[in-house]
Amino acid sequence: MRIIGVNIPDNKHIDVALTYLYGVGSSLARKILVGTKIDHMRRAKDLSPDEVNRIKSFIEKNYKVEGELRQIIKQNINLLKETQTYRGARHSRHLPVRGQRTKTNSRTVRGNTRKTAGSGKRKVELK
Repeated sequence: MRIIGVNIPDNKHIDVALTYLYGVGSSLARKILVGTKIDHMRRAKDLSPDEVNRIKSFIEKNYKVEGELRQIIKQNINLLKETQTYRGARHSRHLPVRGQRTKTNSRTVRGNTRKTAGSGKRKVELK
């Protein structure tokens, strides 16, 4: 089953299956099901095409998800970069944006993930 261009898993409950959409968490999935009057304990494969269309139309009318939400987030980040804010500079340098320390614990943002202890350290150039 596809909703807004995403394959939804058939064997999961519909409230869990809706969380596979970008921008839809568990609480928003429950709100969608309450708004469309569909039982949250039903499996995704048990939904009729009419119920699937009701879910699609409800999401498209009321929420921004998937590609549209990704575009908005990307535009917001580009606006921060263009206005040369501190957060924009952190984004452009690929450093943590929300005040985390960088002496340690910023490996994932910097692309310095270590598979084993001692590997992946950045080599310091000799002067």
